[in-house]
Amino acid sequence: MRRSVKIAIAVGATVAILGPLGYFWQQSLVPSTYNMATMGYADFGGGPQTGHVHSAGGLDVSTLTGPSTGDPDVAVTLTARREKNGKYTLNGVTPGPEIRAVKGQLVQVTLINDNVTDGVTLHWHGVDVPNAEDGVAGVTQNAVQPGEQFVYRFVAQDAGTFWYHSHQVSHEQVKGGMFGALVVTEPVFSEGIDQVVAVHTYDGRRTINGRPGESALAARPQQVVRARVINTDAQPLRAWVTGAPYRVAAIDGREVHGPTDISDKSVVVTAGGRVDLSFTVPASGLARLDVGAGAALTTAAAGGGAGPAGGGATGEPKATIDFLSYGAKADLGFDPGKANRNFDYRIGRRAGFLDGKPGLWWSINGHLFPDVPMFMVTTGDIVKMTIANNSGEVHPMHLHGHHAVVLSRDGVAATGSPWWFDSLDVGDGETYEIAFVADNPGIWVDHCHNLQHAVDGLLAHLAYTDVRTPFEVGGEAGNKPE
Repeated sequence: MRRSVKIAIAVGATVAILGPLGYFWQQSLVPSTYNMATMGYADFGGGPQTGHVHSAGGLDVSTLTGPSTGDPDVAVTLTARREKNGKYTLNGVTPGPEIRAVKGQLVQVTLINDNVTDGVTLHWHGVDVPNAEDGVAGVTQNAVQPGEQFVYRFVAQDAGTFWYHSHQVSHEQVKGGMFGALVVTEPVFSEGIDQVVAVHTYDGRRTINGRPGESALAARPQQVVRARVINTDAQPLRAWVTGAPYRVAAIDGREVHGPTDISDKSVVVTAGGRVDLSFTVPASGLARLDVGAGAALTTAAAGGGAGPAGGGATGEPKATIDFLSYGAKADLGFDPGKANRNFDYRIGRRAGFLDGKPGLWWSINGHLFPDVPMFMVTTGDIVKMTIANNSGEVHPMHLHGHHAVVLSRDGVAATGSPWWFDSLDVGDGETYEIAFVADNPGIWVDHCHNLQHAVDGLLAHLAYTDVRTPFEVGGEAGNKPE
């Protein structure tokens, strides 16, 4: 064969291989500045394709605020810093200050950025705030740059356990410590001990409220303890009580209906999720709440090594509580059978390019970011969503601005208390059917709360058709929500 023919064949083969690769590489590139509401493709879930669909005539996200007037009942100023040791702090501490409010109170938080060069925001995780208060850089506001400040105002409409954290470069800032607890109590609060148990891993050490190992809880026999366990890490954790039976009082800020006593079992707390555990201190005065990796809250003296039976740490129970059947049934307040939007959120993993980088990336409905669905709804819609995971890993899925209820898992219907959530672990091979009412207009992120997974493409959003955002990801504002 002549040399020129061989060269021509080689060139042709190279073009045949590199041509498609070049096309897919080009298609994967994410613009340096873009509007989140124009990314991907609109999925109307079988419902009407009416409305502005983010047109210039729609509602501006920045107008969907909390009350602009009136003196706040709770006023807090939080100053964000990047410390010399690399940690992120709020008012010089991590976790940041615990914020407490009573249901119905007006909360005002002033965020000041001292020296965080990437900028900061605060997202009120699990609080169904008005969209402009949601704290997602590039979607609901611009990141607060050094020397700047931003004021959040919202009414604490629901009692429960919540938390706040940065949603700017969140995979780094949350891991580094920029978060804190937010607790909203009922106007008439029952007597007892109300204790936040914020779990976070710093430099490989699991801590409770920033302290590794055992932490002491001053409690007397017969006192009722409500332990508000908050998982601020990227992976699920297991929590359990020894020395006394306990109950799951609430999940993600929603009370469990008809909880029953639990012994010799643990509960799974989703990354980003919260589970309130209640127990009565026994006559011995010794009870212990473990969250794994040696971190525990104990009614014995700190450092004394005394567990429920005076023997120190106890082993993790083998069995776990299934929220699908725990508690007693109750009315949902709406009929999922009348859903007029039905969405699929199928999580997978496939080879391809993400912003020009080759790799094995998370996919949504077979697509790689940014070619992912925008789940389109209008106010008042009843929404059903089927979340299926065949990616090889567990994903803690977090929907902003709404609480949803679990209808079934792997075809098995829920039979216990309504399992309301804003953060849900979807294990590999699992399929959940969930439902909610679209009652909070805005553009809401719907993503994995293993925040590195969100960076790697596991991020979509729920969007109301008549809402638009003036904010953009990237650009001069430097918005990087994940």
